[in-house]
Formats: sequence, structure tokens, C-alpha cells
Amino acid sequence: MTMMLDHVSVGVSDLAASRAFYDAALAPLGYGRIMDFDDAVGYGEPMPARTGHFWIGKTEAGTLAPMPGLHIAFGAPNRTAVDAFYAAALAAGGTDNGAPGPRLHYHPNYYGAFVIDPDGHHVEAVCHDPA
Repeated sequence: MTMMLDHVSVGVSDLAASRAFYDAALAPLGYGRIMDFDDAVGYGEPMPARTGHFWIGKTEAGTLAPMPGLHIAFGAPNRTAVDAFYAAALAAGGTDNGAPGPRLHYHPNYYGAFVIDPDGHHVEAVCHDPA
């Protein structure tokens, strides 16, 4: 079966700053930089597929413009990883948009943390497993 989404690309204004932010914020979730170009960076799981599923790219006229209200949620293997994502994201320049914790209005096991990246994108880490 194929995945519904193959990859997501997000435009950023400062590639170096966003690279540092996502390197730090995604590491606790087990995701890392898979492909690195002058104008774009791909992130994903290092094995087995070595294919970027989340991309950031330098914005230029008509390409990958930041979108107000964009929300990206990354899956976390456990609640500890959600907590680590949040701490790493804030330390790397992110802004708090919801501390780690249960979000019972979504479902009883939903545990998430929310930050805003350097370009204003809303970024979340979520674990759906029970405590």
C-alpha cells in the first residue's frame, strides 16, 4: 500500500537558520537530514529508505512561499520524544505554541507539543500511544 502523502515541502526565508532549527527539533523524534542541497534540505528516517519526506527550501519569487497557518505534525515514538522535541525546538529558536501534554479533546492517548518555527510555521510532535 502506498502512503497518502509522499513528502511535504515548506518554504523558509533563512535556510541556514531553519536547517539548524529542524536539525535540533527533529533529532529527538528519530528524524535526520537525509539530503542537503544549496537551496533545500530533506529530512526523514535514516533507514531503510533514505528518502526525504519533509523538505525545507529557500523561498524565491514564485517558489515555496511560506503559508500562514501551515501546520505540520511529526509522529513521535513515545511521550519522552515529544518532550525532547519541544525542548530542542525552543532551544533552537522556536516559539512556544503549546507545552507537551495530553490533548484529550482529540482522543484519550493524544500527547503533543506545539512550537512555531523561525518562519512562523506551526510545528507539532505527537504520540498516540498510552502513557
